Amino acid sequence: MEVMADFMSPEQRSVHMSKIRSKDTKPELLLRQKLHALGYRYRLHDRRLPGRPDLVFAGRGKVIFVHGCFWHGHSCPVGSRLPKSNTEFWSAKRARNQERDALQLPLLADLGWEVLVVWECEVKTDPELIEKVKGFLNR
Repeated sequence: MEVMADFMSPEQRSVHMSKIRSKDTKPELLLRQKLHALGYRYRLHDRRLPGRPDLVFAGRGKVIFVHGCFWHGHSCPVGSRLPKSNTEFWSAKRARNQERDALQLPLLADLGWEVLVVWECEVKTDPELIEKVKGFLNR
């Protein structure tokens, strides 16, 4: 895992990180906009389901999580880097996120839900993502 240099003071980093959203993120909003334009309707962040999936297609029995690459430790360049300062904290935080993800997916499957995880980098760079999501929703 690559460690990136931290150009902010601890106080600046704290303020910056506190402003990052856990829902209604830019990648999530972009995916929602594209799916809505294609005629798909969904519920958002259903509290009754494990993990509060980002998009819930109740009639289809399907849910979609839009994971941030950094926060969930994706294998892409963004997800494989850690801040230079406080690396133990960030490693532990990401490990907890990954453990929680690993627990929630089987719980949803046990409840009869099919799950698709979409990564932030896919939303930004994968031109075939919408076809992948449409395939998931229509099968």
